[in-house]
Amino acid sequence: MAEEEVKDAEAKPTKPKTKIVVRTRKFMTNRLLNRRQFVVEVEHPGVGTVPKIAIREKLQRMFKVKELNTIVVHGFHTQFGGGKSVGFGVIYDDLTSVKQIEPRHRLIRLGMAKKKTVARKQRKEKKNRGKRIRGRARSKAAVPKAKGK
Repeated sequence: MAEEEVKDAEAKPTKPKTKIVVRTRKFMTNRLLNRRQFVVEVEHPGVGTVPKIAIREKLQRMFKVKELNTIVVHGFHTQFGGGKSVGFGVIYDDLTSVKQIEPRHRLIRLGMAKKKTVARKQRKEKKNRGKRIRGRARSKAAVPKAKGK
């Protein structure tokens, strides 16, 4: 059995390594948001969509950035037929700027924030309790009352 597994592993053809080219254009320094922003073009002929972490690592080497978490890439669209993807990239000056400026869903994707896990039914009940009340009392109504008391 063990010998057969080794033979199978040797028989598998290895995928030829294709070169992935990352280019930036429309580069701009945005001092108000403490970042550098640009359009990212990724050429990947013969390969599927490139993972964002690979693109971030490539950008880290290109721009000599020390902290990988200060680089955020998003909004990638693969061209019809494959081989090329275009998206948006941002390099922040520091981690505090990333946490202040980037939307929460992107921070969750980067692993810099935790996702709130509340049951769907609880969210709906909270929403419906809030519908019945107006003004300041609405935030109080969001907290469920203890049953049986």
